[in-house]
Amino acid sequence: MIRKYIFGSPIETGAVVGTSVTDTYEHMTLMDMVYDSTSVVLSYTMEEDDVIYGLGQQVRGINKRGYLYISNATDDPNHIETKHSLYGAHNFLIVCGKKTFGIFIDDPGQVSFDVGYTAIDSLKVTAGGDCVIYTIEGSSLKDIVKQFRKLIGQSYVAPKWAFGYQQSRWGYKDIKDVRRVISGHHDQNIPLEAVCLDIDYMERYKDFTVDREAFPDFEGFVEEIKQQNVHLVPIIDAGVKIEEGYDVYEEGVKYGYFCKDEDGNDFVAAVWPGKVHFPDVLNSDARKWFGGKYRWLIEQGIDGFWNDMNEPAIFYSQKQLDQVFDELVAMRNENLDINSYFHMKDIVSELSNSPKDYRSFYHNMDGRVICHDKVHNLFGYNMTKAASEAFDTIAPDRRILMYSRSSYIGMHRYGGIWTGDNQAWWQQLLLSIQQMPSLNMCGILYTGSDIGGFGGDTTPDLLMRWLEFGLFTPLMRNHAAAGTREKEVYQFDRLDDYRNIIRIRYSLMTYIYSEFMKSVLDDEMYFRPVAFDYPDDRQAYAVEDQLMVGESIMIAPVYIQNAKGRYVYLPEEMMMVRMKSPEEKTCEMIAAGHHYIPVALNEIVIFIKKGHLLPMIILPKQVKTMADVDETRLEWLGAKDDEASYVLYTDDGISKKYTEKSQWKIIKMRNEDIGCGK
Repeated sequence: MIRKYIFGSPIETGAVVGTSVTDTYEHMTLMDMVYDSTSVVLSYTMEEDDVIYGLGQQVRGINKRGYLYISNATDDPNHIETKHSLYGAHNFLIVCGKKTFGIFIDDPGQVSFDVGYTAIDSLKVTAGGDCVIYTIEGSSLKDIVKQFRKLIGQSYVAPKWAFGYQQSRWGYKDIKDVRRVISGHHDQNIPLEAVCLDIDYMERYKDFTVDREAFPDFEGFVEEIKQQNVHLVPIIDAGVKIEEGYDVYEEGVKYGYFCKDEDGNDFVAAVWPGKVHFPDVLNSDARKWFGGKYRWLIEQGIDGFWNDMNEPAIFYSQKQLDQVFDELVAMRNENLDINSYFHMKDIVSELSNSPKDYRSFYHNMDGRVICHDKVHNLFGYNMTKAASEAFDTIAPDRRILMYSRSSYIGMHRYGGIWTGDNQAWWQQLLLSIQQMPSLNMCGILYTGSDIGGFGGDTTPDLLMRWLEFGLFTPLMRNHAAAGTREKEVYQFDRLDDYRNIIRIRYSLMTYIYSEFMKSVLDDEMYFRPVAFDYPDDRQAYAVEDQLMVGESIMIAPVYIQNAKGRYVYLPEEMMMVRMKSPEEKTCEMIAAGHHYIPVALNEIVIFIKKGHLLPMIILPKQVKTMADVDETRLEWLGAKDDEASYVLYTDDGISKKYTEKSQWKIIKMRNEDIGCGK
């Protein structure tokens, strides 16, 4: 049962597409409520054993108890425990305990979730005075998520090739760099499906341009690598460079498609190209215009994009920069004591992504002028929506890859996300593991993190362990910042181990794609906390570093430096499969309970549920891309049981014609037909 409560005059965010029962505030019994014209405050006293799930892309664990989270899309690469906001705003959580219910706050401004931070047993949610709140009651955690997913609409589906391994780096500058990356993988028999281009490919960081010195025949080059079944995936940023003669800039000014300042002039901020304007993607005409700009690259043969800097990130605004320079000049001859010294540092460091700037420009939401800070969390969502709606016109029958950095609930219908500019820290690997089910709850299924860490210098063991987890994420991308250690896997010794891990991904492609598509079409979660599958097992609720993946398996990644194994909790007897390559694997039954499981650095471990099957593709010796894989050549692994089954999904991988549920294939096998190597 979903109930809807309307407060004030809410902004239509587009997050919700399904139906619900509209009720009055007086009937809200799940949480206490205080409402005035400026805010809605919901409160709930948590029981000692209550678990709080959700909030999508956030810091800390799967259980969100014990901290203050703020939905405020933020450009911040340091995803440490003390942060309150990351790139996305996903205002959905589930209280699980004596009462079990879900709550979604549809408010595009800042929303805070005090989950036992101020008072250890108190859940307090504070939203603006103009919002819509949905409460969801159901028979189980899965049922509540399923109802919510139906409310917000079907998740985005990427083309099947986009489930292959992708390599990215801020610093691939020209054709030679891309060719080197492709040959570096394929000459070593390492699968590679796509190369992602960061800002270097553009002409002076201008959207929808290509540096013609670096890529003199861009269309020809795109076709050249497509002949190798490799895709080029360029970045698109939110800021449009201010430059006379640049058509995107001149059109945006001419037709009034940019965000305005308080005086009605085009707002001036700065990012990579220097001074820019932001397209007013919350305006339907501007959104259609900006989305149409992707056409040129698609006509060049591009079939995948990633949207970045779309919180939107701001290095500085002209107005704030002028004020800082004035203040610095006044300080120049002062004797700076501790207070004035730190003030000087603060006014410079606070130029970036300043709340003052977000309060100083405006959107025209189809006739309703509104300050950006009231709708801040919708910008990245609508930039991606602009592209997706354009794709429906430009390539109506074909899937185009799209993933974004910033998002709000509802964007999951138009694209996936990567989890942003993380760091080469072991803690970030654990955070990636813990974010996956929370993102899936919010409909974001095509997702993954920058494998090995974007910032800082990764280490061989961290990269290997991250790959061992990343091979299960729908988006499997190795990405790095300029100036960091080169971390394409062929740059490291023990190359066989890296190759084998990526080959395992390709051997599991039938399972990963099938489970992803079933999750999309049946409004399910691809990644789930263990307790979602074992709700009657109280110990399962304490598991923070194991995940259910699809219908058949549980994973328990290693995420601690120098660890040679880890403790694993099995809610029931399962088959443990050890793999060092698709061909080198062993299987054994493990009893329910707590176990220490040795896991070598070059090894992954999977646990198969009883009564379930895991399909694995029998790979040829040479695999460069998915084009080399025959998905009809399968072997089946399964736990010992009288009979095991698997629901298999297949489609053509590129069209928008998905296979109906009535045509999903049910595979059944007996013991003698399943097992390692059979």
